[in-house]
Amino acid sequence: MLFVSGGEPIHFATTLATFPLASAVKGNENTMAMQAYQKAFDPLIKRAQDLNQEAREINPEDEPAKNAFRKKADQFSKDIVKTGTDFIKAHPKSIASIWLMMNELRSRVEPAEFQQLFDSLDKSIRESAYGNSVTAYIKSLKANAVNIPADDFAQEDEKGNPVKLSSFRGKYVLVDFWASWCGPCRQENPNVVKAYNKYKSRNFTILGVSLDNDRDRWLRAVKQDGLAWTQVSDLKGWGNEVAVQYGIQSIPANMLIGPDGTILARNLRGEELEQKLQEVLK
Repeated sequence: MLFVSGGEPIHFATTLATFPLASAVKGNENTMAMQAYQKAFDPLIKRAQDLNQEAREINPEDEPAKNAFRKKADQFSKDIVKTGTDFIKAHPKSIASIWLMMNELRSRVEPAEFQQLFDSLDKSIRESAYGNSVTAYIKSLKANAVNIPADDFAQEDEKGNPVKLSSFRGKYVLVDFWASWCGPCRQENPNVVKAYNKYKSRNFTILGVSLDNDRDRWLRAVKQDGLAWTQVSDLKGWGNEVAVQYGIQSIPANMLIGPDGTILARNLRGEELEQKLQEVLK
């Protein structure tokens, strides 16, 4: 039975047969919403139990039965998403919505939809301790997920001109995180140069984001390694704002972004980079 502590007493009336559902609740609004959440999902919990039992009884070699069960399971997942989404829309100021998102929806919806649901919540909930846990989860998704929109950013090039990621919309762009002081980055640069020269005429380019903190060393490395594409840096080293935004913990690191701004792949190295470009630039 879920409840949220507060300044007033909380009273539940329930029975052994109906627990954790209550016939009557007195308390704060968050507790009332938690009970509404449990009531909304009670029929789904019972369906889950029935599905689990059905799954156990299916012969592993009975393909028609397995296919029929998969359809039931897919519909069940869709019903969970709809029930959860409807609840969140009706309770934008409730901690119950956060609880529901993290326990019922995060494995069933795409990251972009999860972000939209979170953004629909009231600011007071998004900035609560519970909301901070969702923010941290979303940040971890952005650091690792593919097939999600790439967040826009702007950083200055070597001439001090701001360059926005969104200015490359319509092209395939490899956002390449590196630094002059990074040995593995410098070793990987010839592979990146090779890929650039091979595919630059096929709607492909590169945007280098340097984690340097010394302007001269940065630009000297660009020249030495023949990095002929756009380069940006705020010269804050590991504090580079774009690297922080994308949760970059080690370099070299990169992400391949499609013409529509979707992240298609991450951390492509050597032949793997060329193979992926060959695949998408047909």
